[in-house]
Amino acid sequence: MSDSDTANLEPASDFEAGQDNIQVMGLDVHNPVFFVSAIIIVGFVILTLMFGEASTAFFSWLRPALTDLFDWPLLMAGNIFVLFSLALIVTPLGRIRLGGVDASPDYTYMGWFAMLFAAGMGIGLMFFGVSEPLSHYASSIGGVVVENGVRTDWAPLAGAIGDPEGARLNAMAATIFHWGLHPWAIYAVVALALAFFSYNRGLPLTLRSAFYPLLGEKVWGWPGHVIDTLAVFATLFGLATSLGFGAEQAIAGLNFLFGIEITGTSKIVLILLVTAVALCSVVAGLDAGVKRLSEINMVLAFILLAFVMIAGPTVVIVTGVFENTVAYVKEIIPLSNPFGREDTNFMHGWTAFYWAWWISWSPFVGMFIARVSRGRTVREFVTCVILVPTAVSIIWMSTFGGAAIDQVIAHGNEAVKNSVQEVMLFEMLKSYPITQIASFVGIVLVIVFFVTSSDSGSLVIDTITAGGKVDAPVAQRVFWATFEGIVAIVLLIGGGLGALQAAAVATGVPFAALLLLMIWSTYKGLMEEHRMLKGK
Repeated sequence: MSDSDTANLEPASDFEAGQDNIQVMGLDVHNPVFFVSAIIIVGFVILTLMFGEASTAFFSWLRPALTDLFDWPLLMAGNIFVLFSLALIVTPLGRIRLGGVDASPDYTYMGWFAMLFAAGMGIGLMFFGVSEPLSHYASSIGGVVVENGVRTDWAPLAGAIGDPEGARLNAMAATIFHWGLHPWAIYAVVALALAFFSYNRGLPLTLRSAFYPLLGEKVWGWPGHVIDTLAVFATLFGLATSLGFGAEQAIAGLNFLFGIEITGTSKIVLILLVTAVALCSVVAGLDAGVKRLSEINMVLAFILLAFVMIAGPTVVIVTGVFENTVAYVKEIIPLSNPFGREDTNFMHGWTAFYWAWWISWSPFVGMFIARVSRGRTVREFVTCVILVPTAVSIIWMSTFGGAAIDQVIAHGNEAVKNSVQEVMLFEMLKSYPITQIASFVGIVLVIVFFVTSSDSGSLVIDTITAGGKVDAPVAQRVFWATFEGIVAIVLLIGGGLGALQAAAVATGVPFAALLLLMIWSTYKGLMEEHRMLKGK
């Protein structure tokens, strides 16, 4: 922050980042957020390992129970996030600049866009880029199935039985819906709140600061401790889910290329190795670690995207980008509707889970976006955080999903459709030249996304548990990076991907309520800023 910016800054509170911290064994941690979070997470790990079979049964029950019970609140919350974000673009509040009227951006548009996209999706794009469109296509073309008066199929909306083109558009609309405006609006809400209250109000860069207009100085007490602790759980379990997806796909790719056996042990070894690399990145620091790896990943992702576009059905992919966008716009309201739906399997198993997962990721992604967005106006911020990554997601999904569906429709490639999710990307690449090289690039992408997610996540959790300090001792980030890997391993042992998804949903549901309160708090803060600017 420049001198001119700090001169315009009027801190909302006398509280300073880390003022309640205690120093123990070279650590600088917030009391009680660090200790409560660490003790509960360690206890969770021990209990899950001690009661293996019971844990598996519990997690198998938990995810569908939560998504069935909280389906409409999650969908309604997602819609509110989108409407609030879009409203900020067209209202006078959009003119407010993050950091004050004299603040200037720290990054160019190109660098900023790259970081926005890399922060928000990562491993998920690699895992679901082929598998989700194919899954929706298969269920859509199968049509509606009713047994004993209950719909049992997984098709989005009404499906498109026996209609390949209709099923393709239905599948792509549903996929883009899950990776478009709604998840990015969730991230935008959190990121804007953190950026505004940190840069414009001089509050610590931690989740509790976003609730200052509602709680006042009480936010530094137990209400704030609860908020930050929930943010730690949400971030940790949301990241653990992503690490689980990454481990499943990376080991599947290694089996595809090199014949490495897919076992629970091999997945655990992979997570341990990747966590070790992430620890090296943590020690190297933000610029030498996360930034450099993110830049490598962006280049590799572009190369793989370009390869599939050129080697695959180029015309189908390019026209599909426009057709899929139209289908998405056409179906976004029916897909967003939380009431009176007949496609309950799709709504519970896909949409409700996704919204809870994105919400659990929001403290991590939101804080990262906030740290790189000082100097942008609210209008510029919201427009770029929502619309630009949505456009990139449409291109990515249309390329990988469109190419895979084309293989099924035009070439009868049943192998890619019938393979397990984590193998679908590699099965699709088998139909193109230099399969081995393309698949290897895909594996490297998954692993590097794996590393950067773990590294960035540990930075965010450490900031929260250090009371908003961004320069806490490296040993604290090492602790959290280690436990992210441990939690992912324990959940894989205690129920596989289902357990990971259940943990993400369990933390995402209560955090959704906090985000709704955050919207009101952010609105109050922006209105106060708007009145102050008008009065000058």
